[in-house]
Amino acid sequence: MTVTLHGAGSGDPGTCTLAGYAALERADLVVGASRLLDSLPLSSSATKLPLTSPREIAEKLCLGGWERPAVVFSGDLGFWSGARVLLPLLAERGLEVTLYPGLSSVQMFAALLRRPWQDWRFFSAHGASCDAVHAVMGGPGPAFFLTSGSNGPAALCRQLMEAGLGELPVSVGENLALPGERVLQGTAAAFAGQTFAPLNVLLAEAAPPMPRRTPGWPDGLFQRGKVPMTKQMVRSAILALLNPASREVCWDVGAGTGSVSIELAACCRQVWAVERKDEACELILRNREALHAWNLRLVRGTAPQALADLPAPDAVFVGGSGGQLPKILDSVLAKNPGARLCVSAIALETLQTALESFARLGLEPQVRQIAVSATKTVGKLHLLEAGNPIFLLAGNCP
Repeated sequence: MTVTLHGAGSGDPGTCTLAGYAALERADLVVGASRLLDSLPLSSSATKLPLTSPREIAEKLCLGGWERPAVVFSGDLGFWSGARVLLPLLAERGLEVTLYPGLSSVQMFAALLRRPWQDWRFFSAHGASCDAVHAVMGGPGPAFFLTSGSNGPAALCRQLMEAGLGELPVSVGENLALPGERVLQGTAAAFAGQTFAPLNVLLAEAAPPMPRRTPGWPDGLFQRGKVPMTKQMVRSAILALLNPASREVCWDVGAGTGSVSIELAACCRQVWAVERKDEACELILRNREALHAWNLRLVRGTAPQALADLPAPDAVFVGGSGGQLPKILDSVLAKNPGARLCVSAIALETLQTALESFARLGLEPQVRQIAVSATKTVGKLHLLEAGNPIFLLAGNCP
């Protein structure tokens, strides 16, 4: 007995391969979702079994009694298909398997839009949370989403709109290669409140990109006002200590102008900038928009209270604590005991508080003292002007 797995495309025979369709016509048992079993023109002698659980399918096939069993999946077997889970289960049971690919929703939608898809980036919102903002920031090509009931086009477009990307062009494909097929094109804001057919996909164009350069961006990139800002050389050291990764969540507590927040945003999935001063909050928002840090979210409030509802962080920078550093660190480690920490201190009293807090928490601090001097022109001479020394204390950092 050889089990055949079929990518059934949309369920229309035209979205299967000829070889796959021929093999499916010879099957004496066809297993799959009811929608596919009802839409495919199967042999009248074949037994139809509506099952979608890979484990239940594998157990049923092991009972034997079938000469040519087939399992059908929508789309293509290699594109977020249940075949990925079923194949190892069949191998464990010693069953031979032949695969027949089908047309994926990507291919069908790209053909309708009359555009190539080799530069698209692919995401699934089936059975998992989907961060649409992070997806569209990955550029340079657009982001394609396999959608689901709770994460349909409207929900994903609301994420984009709330991040300031309401004017981002998006396209929705409904009932691909089926009766009622339709393509809708508009903006994230326009689609955020709409209802779509149950079978749909979403394509969102790439968001305006952030600057691409190594950490330690020039100070002149940021709008500053009278709010203190962490300078370029210190920012580069902070990012080196925290080492943010692309799928991580970061906090910047006491964010000031948002310079550290924005550099973190260029490296990780999501950044929460916590700031209590109104002037600083306005600067953060202006810098966020100017530098396209769409994955940065501003939290107006005082730490540690403002940290209560934030998602658990992977890395945290504390640039300003308002005298609440011990409680802030407690709040961070309550969310994630393994969170990487970096605290900056200019005053010796803050340094001492930080050292005592790290000791109380059982953290061995890495302490760096940074003193940067920059050139200053006086007449024809170039002199060095020293900035204030800054201490950086890191904990849980490799």
